[in-house]
Amino acid sequence: MTAVLVAVPPDLRAAFFDAAAEAELRAAAAALGGDVAWLDGGAALAGATRWPGVRVLVTTWGQPPLDAGLLDRLPALGLVAHTGATVRPFLTPAVAARGIAVTQAGQGMARSVAEVALAFTLALLHRVPRFDHALHAGAPWAAAEAAPPRHEVLGTTIGVVGASRTGRANIALLRALGAHVLVSDPYLTTEDAATLGVEPVALDDLLRRSRVVVLHAPSLPATRHLIDARRLALLPDGAGLVNTARSWLVDEAALLAELRTGRIDAALDVFDEEPLPGDHPLRGLPNVLLTPHHAAGTVEGRLRQGGIVADEVARYARGDALRHAVTDEDLERMA
Repeated sequence: MTAVLVAVPPDLRAAFFDAAAEAELRAAAAALGGDVAWLDGGAALAGATRWPGVRVLVTTWGQPPLDAGLLDRLPALGLVAHTGATVRPFLTPAVAARGIAVTQAGQGMARSVAEVALAFTLALLHRVPRFDHALHAGAPWAAAEAAPPRHEVLGTTIGVVGASRTGRANIALLRALGAHVLVSDPYLTTEDAATLGVEPVALDDLLRRSRVVVLHAPSLPATRHLIDARRLALLPDGAGLVNTARSWLVDEAALLAELRTGRIDAALDVFDEEPLPGDHPLRGLPNVLLTPHHAAGTVEGRLRQGGIVADEVARYARGDALRHAVTDEDLERMA
């Protein structure tokens, strides 16, 4: 009998679950009175198949909504363990109504994304995108050398918007390198700010004072185009904007207009349209660093995600409290 159903495609299975994690899943399934079954992604849950003994469902990106119809075919389900971060795209009220616990592995992604955000920050401070574009385009050496002033991170004021898991991981890296960090987050308490060693400020103040602004806020109704034309204009000349979070946070058209002036630089891992079209104007700008929405995709990060899920499933099987349970408050603030 299947007790743990893992709806994860083979390529991601290999990325998430090493031998130790798979062994932990098998042991947990045995403790729940069954074994582990693997499906080729969430789409494979469609159809009429019933899994009467499944106690745990492990999900990943592309999971279809867990509505009443699907849950009827998983009558014993007690835990949904997501290998990613946000569960909002597929969680429905039926899950809570049936008392099904939910956990996720977003913590495993925090370090990976934070490192990319740091790499982006350093690249913008040192004008790496401008130099790289110029040399690849065949610009004369003297022309390639022409760039706005460059700065070290030591002593520089960096603004972080959102003290999320990833935001806090990024803050730790920035502070380790000697940056002065401003943070704008309505949920950040004075005590937390002191613990993190940051200066809490209003968003407009952060934008005016920061040499680089890094976005780590969730995509909520209130954060739609949080960084709009008015706020982009608050950035000092020569400032940089880093977005490894969600394109939702930035008015992309306003950003494009500001970047075309050459007044600011940007480093982006997320876009309104993905894949980013080959003729998108962002691709041709010399003051922009682009990556294809892969900030979280490190080998180590993926294994941490799988390890978190395996540990949470084991905790559930033992009757222990979950470490990464998703609460109603989490859902309201989840990207």
